Order: sequence, then C-alpha cells, then structure tokens
Amino acid sequence: MSFYEHVRSDVLRHGAINNSYLTRFQAGDVTETELRTFAVEFYSFARFFPRILAAQLVNTEDETVADELTRVLYSELGDGLVEHRHELLYRKFLRSLDIDIHEAMNTPMMPSTRAYIQGMEALYSSRNHATALGASFGLENMAITMWDHLIPGLTLLKEARYPQMDLTYFTFHRDLESEHEQAMEHAMEAVGGMGCVVNARMSAREQNDFCRGMNAVLDYLEGFWMGLERKPIGSVQRRMPSMQQPASMSELRGRPQ
Repeated sequence: MSFYEHVRSDVLRHGAINNSYLTRFQAGDVTETELRTFAVEFYSFARFFPRILAAQLVNTEDETVADELTRVLYSELGDGLVEHRHELLYRKFLRSLDIDIHEAMNTPMMPSTRAYIQGMEALYSSRNHATALGASFGLENMAITMWDHLIPGLTLLKEARYPQMDLTYFTFHRDLESEHEQAMEHAMEAVGGMGCVVNARMSAREQNDFCRGMNAVLDYLEGFWMGLERKPIGSVQRRMPSMQQPASMSELRGRPQ
C-alpha cells in the first residue's frame, strides 16, 4: 500500500465523517432549531476557508504544491465568476431559511466551531509544510463523504418542510470535490508521497508530520460535529489537539459562548 493510499484510508475511517450527528443529519432527523444552528455555524467555514487556504499558499515553498493550492483557492472564489463564489452561494442558502446575513455573521460561535476554525488556520499556516499539507489533504479527502451525508438530509428537509431551501452551495461543492481531491493527489506526487510507505521520498519525519496535521484537522472537524450533536461526546473534546492559535483569529465574529 502506498503512503497516499494509507493516509487516504485513515481519512475515510475517521470520526470526522463517521459520527452520530452526520448519520442523523443524513436521515433528515433534525429540528428547526438544529437546522438553523447548523446553518449559522457552518457559515464560519464557508466564510473563512478562503483566507485559511491563502495562508497556506503564501507559506508553501514547493511550487508544484502551490500550483495545486492555487487551483483549489481559485475554485473557492468562483473560478473567475463572481456569482459562483462559494461564500455567496452559502448566503443564498441562509436567506432561503430566512436567516439574516448580518445575524449569521455576528452570532457568537459555539466553542467547538471556534476551535475548528482556529485550529484549521493554525494548521494550514504552519511553517511545517508537511503538517500543513497533511491538514489540507485530510480536509479535501473527507469532503465527498461529508457532502454525501449533508445533501440527502437537506434534500429530505426541503421536500418535507422547507420547499424554498436553496441547496446550490452544497450540490455545487459536491460536483467540484473530485477536482479538489485530484489537486491533493498531484500535491502528494510533488512531494514524493505516492510511493509505498518505505520507498516514498517523504522522510519518516515528514510522513509523521503529515499524519499529525491530517489527524489534527479531522479531530477538530469531529469536534465541530459533536458540538452540534444533541448530546456532545466529551471524549472528542479531550482528543482535540492543542494548537497555538494565530492572533488574526481575534477578528472572528462574536465571542466564545
């Protein structure tokens, strides 16, 4: 098994995309309050991800990896089409649920949401390039499974209770994810992570740093979902890695509850 295959397998088994909240959400088993909470909390990711990705890009030495990150960032910003900017598409989702954009921007984040966003930025902007790449790899390779939980649940809710719900953000993202996964595969090729674990050009230390970043971002994401769960699982919060948070995140909306 190649190092790439090994770490991708780890991603697909992680609790970030295998948990009680996503299982329940996929079945449409959420109350109106839970749906609105999800919509507002997930907006933090839609808003701040381009900035987080840009922080990784400006700290990336390998030009081939930087090329792939640029493609993902350009996609997030709409591939040159303003109307396809992902955060703008998410605003349409919020408005379709009668959620005011100003309210969504200024509602204090849940502690688990803030931990996810701050942790992700710390990982992506790490000067340890293997750690940053691992975090990016983890997020991009879990995404298809995540959308395949969220979209069926939202579709059921739209059919049953919210006929006006705009799902463009979610379906548009889902259609693009194979391209983002491919970008990460190319980035892995550039740093020599496609060979078998023993023969990969990444050193053992680089492989460990890569896995640390990958697992850390997935732990933060699992914590985000458990923060939305009816009965949050304390063990997830205890497993979340301790990361030094960047000062820039003090600009985030609201204060921790």
